[in-house]
Amino acid sequence: MTAPIRLEINSSAAEIILERPSRRNALTLSMWQALPGLVASATADPGVSAVLLHGGDTGAFAAGADISEFAETYATPASAARAADIMAAALTALETCPKPVIAAIEGACVGGGVSLAMAADVRIAGAGARFAVTPGKLGLVYAAGDTRRLITAVGAGAAKDILFTGRSFGAAEAGAMGLVDRLCAEGAALDEARRLAGDIASLSQWSVRATKAMIRGLQSGWSETEGPARDLFLAGFLNDDFREGYTAFLEKRAARFPQV
Repeated sequence: MTAPIRLEINSSAAEIILERPSRRNALTLSMWQALPGLVASATADPGVSAVLLHGGDTGAFAAGADISEFAETYATPASAARAADIMAAALTALETCPKPVIAAIEGACVGGGVSLAMAADVRIAGAGARFAVTPGKLGLVYAAGDTRRLITAVGAGAAKDILFTGRSFGAAEAGAMGLVDRLCAEGAALDEARRLAGDIASLSQWSVRATKAMIRGLQSGWSETEGPARDLFLAGFLNDDFREGYTAFLEKRAARFPQV
């Protein structure tokens, strides 16, 4: 039997695949629990330049958390806190992965599925994708980390619209509001994500990862003129990738950056 969540290495990309077709990839607590280990494995592989997150052949990204587990998962304050910590750890692992994370979204992307997608660096959606964030329909509030990531992507006004109504909306509207970064034909999101991963693999991986660290740091309040941001910028001039990059430019050849 295929595992409901697994890691596959395809060329320079690590693919975290949700594959639970009977429930449109609804996320069980064990699936959330497995995510940090899969991210760690992808991070540790020196041949991997990007991490892809997708729903395999199920026709859905993720239709939210598996509600059939709720009676047990949220039976007590202690069990609810444990579940919240497991999900937060999974999303933090994706968000803080030093390598770029790309979500390829087809079909349903609801609730916890949106939470997963928002933890990625880039979201690519097929034209048939449908989105909704529905804690209001369950008498809940969206988790703080999820709410922060949603506000960062779409702004406070659009986040309130999405959360106050719990409404479903399509890929075109998701693109217009900034919930997704690229739109493509239905069924083409994974191919587009793999092409993007190939583009990333052609660059200096030191640069790609430093750029992700720089953006995350500035979003968290780094000063632009001193401290970690300045140190990271200056470190670029001292590394082997920079020397290879400008030498290749002068010699009019493709740069041969090391895998790191």
